[in-house]
Amino acid sequence: MNLKSVFLWAHRGFSAQAPENTLAAFSLAEAAGADGIELDVHLSREKVPMVIHDETVDRTTDGRGVVADLTVRQLQSLDAGSWFSGQFAAEAIPTLEEVFQWAGDRLRLNLEIKSAAAGKAVLDLLDVYAQVDVLVSSFDHDLLSELHRCSPALPLAFLCDSHFWRRPLKRAIACEARAFHPSVRLVSRPLINAARHAGLAVHAWTVDDPGTARNLLRRGCSGLFTNNPGKLQEIARIGENFLDPSAHARIF
Repeated sequence: MNLKSVFLWAHRGFSAQAPENTLAAFSLAEAAGADGIELDVHLSREKVPMVIHDETVDRTTDGRGVVADLTVRQLQSLDAGSWFSGQFAAEAIPTLEEVFQWAGDRLRLNLEIKSAAAGKAVLDLLDVYAQVDVLVSSFDHDLLSELHRCSPALPLAFLCDSHFWRRPLKRAIACEARAFHPSVRLVSRPLINAARHAGLAVHAWTVDDPGTARNLLRRGCSGLFTNNPGKLQEIARIGENFLDPSAHARIF
């Protein structure tokens, strides 16, 4: 990844064209030129990391129930694609290990962790798949602090959805985080400047409108989360021409 280019995260994969958090959505995102894939992690009944956003399977499969109450076999027997389109009827909920095997070292994975137990399971899996390029993010900043204590070298990103962003930014700095991920509505010059001064990349979520993307890049964002990486590829390339190189943190 060129240090002067815009980092484009595919939010739950190419979720504008395929069912979110499935291997189909991830493959389409890679084909569309996304630099990385954002995905969500919950644990099965056996404490296996599964790639799904909600605590239940109700919204994105043909089943019902809480993810943590279901076994891997039960989870993967569900249809995780037909709700989006009949052409994805064969899609299953992937395990995180399956995604690691698919991704290899080709592109970065942003793992949004929902619980301390999921964080521990991810650390254990990374011991086996050390070649996978990951960034671990969460809205639970206590969890991120604990992960940093357990694994100081683990790349972290602090998610933020509060106008009181200075405190989480300070915590991100204290944890030697790599990036700060604010909601698009929070992005401002003071936030950008404070994060940049601390050496953190700023990646805003979630952006599908090209005009909004241009404005965010002009403000100094060095990356964007989008449901439609194909649509924003041209914006990301144009962004290379007007981005201040100092907007990019050391990881990118």
